Formats: sequence, C-alpha cells, structure tokens
Amino acid sequence: MPSLRIRPAHAHDRDLLARWAAAMALETEHKQLDEATVRAGMEAGIADPSKARYFIAMHESSVAGRETIAAPAGTLMLTREWSDWRNGDWWWIQSVYVPPQFRRMGVFTALYRHVEQLARDTPGVVGLRLYVERENANALKTYEVLGMTDAGYSILEAEFPTR
Repeated sequence: MPSLRIRPAHAHDRDLLARWAAAMALETEHKQLDEATVRAGMEAGIADPSKARYFIAMHESSVAGRETIAAPAGTLMLTREWSDWRNGDWWWIQSVYVPPQFRRMGVFTALYRHVEQLARDTPGVVGLRLYVERENANALKTYEVLGMTDAGYSILEAEFPTR
C-alpha cells in the first residue's frame, strides 16, 4: 500500500524543485520563468533556511512486499514574516506544487499537516498563511477543508525589473 513521507529538500533536489516551480507558474499564472534564475533561487533557498525551507512529499510503495520505491510527489516552501502585532512569526506556505499524477491523493494535506505540526511545536510561531489565485477553486476548497480561512486581505505588489 502506498504511503507518503515528508522530508526536507536537499541541494540535490534543486533541479526538480526548479522544474516544479516553472510548471506551477505556467499552470497557475501563465508565466514563463527564467530557468537559470529559478535554479539559482532554489539553490539559495535550500542553502539558507533563513530565506526558505522546502519540504518534499515522497510517495512510497512496496514492490512484491520487499523493496520500497519512493517517488517525489509534491513540494511546498515555507518563509517567515515577523508580526509586531503578535510578537511572533507567521509561516507562509508558498511554491506549492503537486504533479498531476499525484493530485487528489492527499499529498498537499500530508505536506500541510507536517508543517502545521512543526509550526505548533516551534515557540513564537503564531500561525500559517498562504496566498492563492482567486480563480483556483480547487485549491481554495482544499485549504478551507484543512481549516484555513480567508484573512480578508488582498495582496498588492510593485515588482522591480531584474537587474
């Protein structure tokens, strides 16, 4: 029977995570990302936990009851935001991606529950946040089932050109 195991990402996961980030950007925002920039960003994030923490869900199954085969089945990234109102950190869930062949199998739920427990066990963490495309009804439903609610904010940005 297949199971899911969550593990931190390592340097050797950079290219996989970069491919998934590019796939997610294209699928959800119709944006074509620069591969070299994304690889460099993944490498920097994996190397420095103060920038980001990445987790990968591994889909594990046994072959003939003996050998276990593990395949990467999804990812998410955590970043932190200081809240002076609460004197603590919000953990932001970002860069969520589950390849199509692993969707509707509980991969995101396993990733979410893993980081939720880490957050609850970490002093000073006040909660979890994420942002989602307004039109992504499937994702919104998933997040609501997990107990997340609309915080009532819109996200605005002023993006600067790459230098």
